Amino acid sequence: MRVSIGSLLLVLQAGSPWAVVAQSSVTTDSLTGNLARLEAVREIKNIQRTFAQLASYGRFKEMASLFADIGVLRWGQGKGDILAESDVTPVLGPAAIETWLRNEAGKMDGISPGSMNAMINEMPLVTLASDGRSAKGRWHCLRFMGDGAGQTRIEGGIFENQYRLQHVPGTGGHEERWKISVLRYYPMYTGNYRDGWKNVGGKSLPVIPYHYTPDEAGTPILQLASNESHHHHHHHHDGMLKLKRAPQHGNDSALAEEELVYRISQLNEEDEVRNLVHSAGYYVDRRMWPDVLDLFASNGTIAVDGQSSAPGRAGIQSVLERMGPAGLSRGILNDHPIYQTTVEVSSDGLTALARGLEIGMVGDSNAKTAEWQFCTFRHQLARDPDTGIWKIASLNYTRLMFADYRVGWANGGTTPSKSTPPPDFLFSILNISSPIPRRDPNWQPFYREGVHPTAVLLDDLQRRLLRSAAFDETEHISSAYGFYIDDIKCAQFAQLHAANGFKSSPGIGWYRTPNRIEKACTQRYGIRNDSTSALRSSVPFHWRIQPVILVSHDGRSTTLRTRNLQTGTGLNSTSGFSGLAGFNGGMYHDQFVLETTHTGKTRRKIWCLTIDEFYWSSGNWVSGWAGVNRTTTLIKRDLMVSKRQNGSMADFPPDVSVKDPHFGNRYAGFMGGPTPTVSWPNILTMWWNYRNPVSGRVPETYWGPGCVPCRNGVRPEWALPENGFEEPPTGPTIVTAMVTPGVQGNDMSSTTVSVSVGSGPEEGVWGYVELRRGDRSGNLMGEALLDNDGFATFSVPAGDLKVGKNRLAVYFAGNDRVKPGRGIVVVDGASG
Repeated sequence: MRVSIGSLLLVLQAGSPWAVVAQSSVTTDSLTGNLARLEAVREIKNIQRTFAQLASYGRFKEMASLFADIGVLRWGQGKGDILAESDVTPVLGPAAIETWLRNEAGKMDGISPGSMNAMINEMPLVTLASDGRSAKGRWHCLRFMGDGAGQTRIEGGIFENQYRLQHVPGTGGHEERWKISVLRYYPMYTGNYRDGWKNVGGKSLPVIPYHYTPDEAGTPILQLASNESHHHHHHHHDGMLKLKRAPQHGNDSALAEEELVYRISQLNEEDEVRNLVHSAGYYVDRRMWPDVLDLFASNGTIAVDGQSSAPGRAGIQSVLERMGPAGLSRGILNDHPIYQTTVEVSSDGLTALARGLEIGMVGDSNAKTAEWQFCTFRHQLARDPDTGIWKIASLNYTRLMFADYRVGWANGGTTPSKSTPPPDFLFSILNISSPIPRRDPNWQPFYREGVHPTAVLLDDLQRRLLRSAAFDETEHISSAYGFYIDDIKCAQFAQLHAANGFKSSPGIGWYRTPNRIEKACTQRYGIRNDSTSALRSSVPFHWRIQPVILVSHDGRSTTLRTRNLQTGTGLNSTSGFSGLAGFNGGMYHDQFVLETTHTGKTRRKIWCLTIDEFYWSSGNWVSGWAGVNRTTTLIKRDLMVSKRQNGSMADFPPDVSVKDPHFGNRYAGFMGGPTPTVSWPNILTMWWNYRNPVSGRVPETYWGPGCVPCRNGVRPEWALPENGFEEPPTGPTIVTAMVTPGVQGNDMSSTTVSVSVGSGPEEGVWGYVELRRGDRSGNLMGEALLDNDGFATFSVPAGDLKVGKNRLAVYFAGNDRVKPGRGIVVVDGASG
């Protein structure tokens, strides 16, 4: 993203938060230190995700190599008090850890024929120490295992881990890598495929201690010196940020400007790629084939176990339609949750790889058939050379295990016994603090950097670094909410909300402010004993996974769509926590802000939390999602649940009800909405808060931009822009340029190039477009101000064109509502 006249205009806009940037004191020093902090958080997440990915293939040596030389594995046995250190036999150092991992897996190692060792590490909440040299991380863990000879294990719990920097031998102390210093696993539930699972040890479960408070969960990753001269709420300058010098590790010198531009750009691109992969998954779930097809490059492919489709749209479509026709009909489930995605952007910034685990949960409740589909994916992504938009080059799947739901995977499932070799792992786990530039010599910023004073460039780099930090901070607060709601910690999850934040109570409506959010929770669930030692007979798990995170231009606000994959555990039954069982699927539509609190601290907070549930559910573990029918008992259960909830809330009405007529059909079919509840196996409407990330296509059921109750005249004053925050862009900016024949009749002395810049509904396109010669850089040929409809024209004198084809690029700088964009036009130069 370049700084250009267009974005400089932003600075001059009255009331723009960027109006105060002029006094900024960003230095290459402060950027270097804070870049190291954000790269550290990402590297730690990659290590833990890779640990889980390696388990699928029994790569115990590599798993152990992720530990520090004096790293320790502390794996709870669940034999007594699961919080007690006596439940753990510590294993010290990589060699001993490798042996322990191998023995613990036994024949369920992912190597023995028919075996499976699928591990999920998800919902990261990583807290970096202030000196940037150590960190703590909390994760959900779930394992699906089998030996192919009749035995299975299903078990899960919580990781509360520690990480540290370790010197790389032979580099004279100049290079350091992140390693796991303590892997601490707290087992919570265990069982097998036949019977399902229950609380470990057959006992009630304690709360696993959190390594963070609500305040610490929202502490920015970058060390910020807030501009605290403005404290009043709703002030547009609220929360303007400067980066303080962060402690450096390894080499202590500041990175050169070019290296900073490169490293920060790579982080920004990683965010785009992750969103693309996760969005593709959501479209597949709903069999939205036109949207899936839009995401591919023109010669894109899908490959399964090395067998590839023919390149191009028709080949991809034929593979997709093997899953069934477009759209879902009654009783059809096509969910493919995506876990632990790691992303590696190539050093030239033009291609990327994404790797992770996908678990298909598919079925047809009409035919009473269902299947598990465990796959490793290693997708290839590529930047469109004309527009700079990321597209899918190839979706590559390797099957780990396919199994009929009735039978399970105890005897190896239905996957062919000849297994496909594992796809390569992404060891982008390079050391982050190396003084050696990692930039490809051919790398150039995609949206041309203008030639500007250093101060302006550094301010823009800070803004872009804040945007990538916002991605991770949003994921962390999302996880913190998930962990607190699992434990029904009303006060703690209320404190994750902004002073004017609001949260929906399913079937009821939204409560605004942390106090009312907390009270709604205590009314609904009854006051929970707040001591951490209180035991629970059952625990619900809210897996907030597969995030798509849209970040505002200034990085202070974000929009999140994330899956709610809900399950749980109970004491004496294998049916999970009370009222629900097996797995159930919902969706969150949330927004987050960087708030300056009344004490002057800056914290990432929840602005709006909205849950849509349930799209599908399991009657119980044994019958799964496809055995569910609308039997009398289920209807009775639903009525009891909604009576209990509405009964307890009758004397505490919400600030906005889901029955508010302004919502129109938004809550039709949802619990508490204006029409009868649509329950699985009937298909509930799925809503979207973003456009297609490649084509910009607006979904039929689009509710955006903005928070759910901010639209349709429900509570417009709750919207981000009404509270001094920017609304994040909902999708790509499409720049189209074409040659219109010479305007003055036979006058061939100039060529007119017409440009249109398009974004989403209610997203204003304003600012300048530039016409430049050549692809990714080149000479400025002209600039034009867009009109109110997003159009502009250039008149290109014949003398400015070379003979033959001239490839010209049109750049749009973006603004505080829409992303930058680029388009290409080919103009014929006179032949003489």
